[in-house]
Amino acid sequence: MNTVELITKKRNGGELSREEIRYLVMGFTEGSIPDYQMSAFLMAVYFRGMSRQETIWLTQEMKMSGDIADLSWIHGIKIDKHSTGGVGDKTTLIIGPLAAACGVPVAKMSGRGLGFTGGTVDKMEAIPGFRTALAEEEFFGQVQRCGISVIGQTAHIAPADKKIYALRDVTATVENLSLITSSIMSKKLASGSDGILLDVKCGSGAFMKTEEDARSLAEMMVDIGRADGKKMLALITDMNQPLGNAVGNALEVREAIRVLRGEGPADITELSVALAGRMVFMGELADSAEDGIAKAGDALRSGAGLDKFREFVRGQGGDPAVAEDLSLLPLSELRMEIAAPRDGYITGIDAMTIGLASQHTGAGRQTKEDVIDHGAGILLHHKSGDKIRAGEALMTLYSAEASKLELAAAEAAKAVQIGDEAPVLPPLIRGSVGEEPVPENREKECGL
Repeated sequence: MNTVELITKKRNGGELSREEIRYLVMGFTEGSIPDYQMSAFLMAVYFRGMSRQETIWLTQEMKMSGDIADLSWIHGIKIDKHSTGGVGDKTTLIIGPLAAACGVPVAKMSGRGLGFTGGTVDKMEAIPGFRTALAEEEFFGQVQRCGISVIGQTAHIAPADKKIYALRDVTATVENLSLITSSIMSKKLASGSDGILLDVKCGSGAFMKTEEDARSLAEMMVDIGRADGKKMLALITDMNQPLGNAVGNALEVREAIRVLRGEGPADITELSVALAGRMVFMGELADSAEDGIAKAGDALRSGAGLDKFREFVRGQGGDPAVAEDLSLLPLSELRMEIAAPRDGYITGIDAMTIGLASQHTGAGRQTKEDVIDHGAGILLHHKSGDKIRAGEALMTLYSAEASKLELAAAEAAKAVQIGDEAPVLPPLIRGSVGEEPVPENREKECGL
């Protein structure tokens, strides 16, 4: 085959065969196709798109570019969860223990944060002693004993995606549905679970800004997962304001523990129980999604989820005492409050702006090589819809460096909009793909 001919074919709107896609993926991964040719191909895809079948083939070839985890010896139906990224999204730390407490094996490989979105691995590493780099035998053994393990993604899982994504990031070819789908699903399919629950975010703090775009992405990912023989469900959820009140690694671990104690904010509690309940249903331990949500709610209220969290942390070398003593988690020494400039109602808190401000505190990375400050971040004291008075604290920022704190504060102050009338807020769960809808009041009732 000839790489230039394949670039030309896609540039002219042609559809590639599986063999042609395999040639491009393997050639680029192995180094025989240079960056400049793959860049040209990606730009052709960006403008011309890919068919459903091409997207399936691209995902499968990227999946097979490296190792494929074999979880078959772990008893039960293994269910993974993936979020498309957001601000304050610490649901994995909550739903993993809740689902495991209900009997679902959770063998999860997670990534680190980059830019304004946080990474689960960074959050877990805020717990003293917690190890996210486990040998394969340790990883499998932890799932078998405890029911849950969360580790960092290895370089051997879908290496083609790592190389292609790095190129997309610097060639303005990120925002293409087929390329987004293949990037996410190649890693998830290679991770070995029997089913994947997707949390597809939409709004200012999400990659997909509109509900329509989020649904299109969810439908394509569900379709591709099912073509690979996986159980698939997706929720479409709101990310116009941060999820919960905490943004930043240790701050989010604190909030996750509070949720498992039954003391967390309503939004993160509602979503966590909704997600965990669907994992229970997908794991065939509930007769319906609604039944699964009820079981996850029971695990939260009984304290079984918090007990599983302790066991999970202990099993990976962390200090389980954090579940009782939140002061064991790091918190940066310097802090600054941002006060409301006037009386009124909070009509909006822009999630992306808060995410960028948190990044400025040191809680996030601008490049993959940056070292993060686990104790930095932002704690919101109010959310959209709250009535506030002039001078009342809207949020507190934490950082180890004064210059970072000032930069973050200048950014965060732009995030909050205040008006004279209470806003009408969109539902947290906008819809689903691949399931019968659960009544909204049932979602909220089970999350109490």
